[in-house]
Amino acid sequence: MELTLIQKIAIFALPVIFAITLHEAAHGYAALKFGDTTAKMLGRITLNPLKHIDPIGTILVPILAYVSGGFLFGWAKPVPVNFGHLRRPKQDMLWVAAAGPGANILMAVFWAGMIKLAHLMPGSAYAQPLALMGSAGVTINAVLAALNLLPIPPLDGGRIAVSLLPYRWAAMLSSIERYGLFIVLGLLFTGLLNTLIDPIIDLVQHVSLMFYGLT
Repeated sequence: MELTLIQKIAIFALPVIFAITLHEAAHGYAALKFGDTTAKMLGRITLNPLKHIDPIGTILVPILAYVSGGFLFGWAKPVPVNFGHLRRPKQDMLWVAAAGPGANILMAVFWAGMIKLAHLMPGSAYAQPLALMGSAGVTINAVLAALNLLPIPPLDGGRIAVSLLPYRWAAMLSSIERYGLFIVLGLLFTGLLNTLIDPIIDLVQHVSLMFYGLT
């Protein structure tokens, strides 16, 4: 069945909102646990999506990317973290950064469960919409996890790499943070981005579906 644009937006809206909300809230919660109260003081450790949504990056860009058949791309308002306030800044940075992609991987597993649930109620009017939304949720969260795990600051993978590298190499990697977005856009427009993240996307999708015997 060919879906209308409105139907496609309806199917993708909830997974996108949950994906970015839980991703950012996970960063703030992890930062709080490791000693930084910045996100808490600014009210960003919340499941209220309005606190995390960027009108352009969360709504307009993903819709345009999807409609044009391009790479599903977007962003949210980043949760502010003062790494200097962490108890062990360099070491704890790893866990704060990993919390976001980790939340997306867990959500991919959750949405795979919705696909399984749809399979358990054949003939129901809710089965197909639930399966489509579940599939969208798995894909969106797999893409977000994979994209954020690229070792390019200020992406989460860049923070993880800075945490793990010796101080000299960590400082060199941190120095390119101001150019990080341009590097990602360059990879996107040259087609190299898909080459780098497709294996991670496939792995997250496969593991999520395998969890429920769907592969």
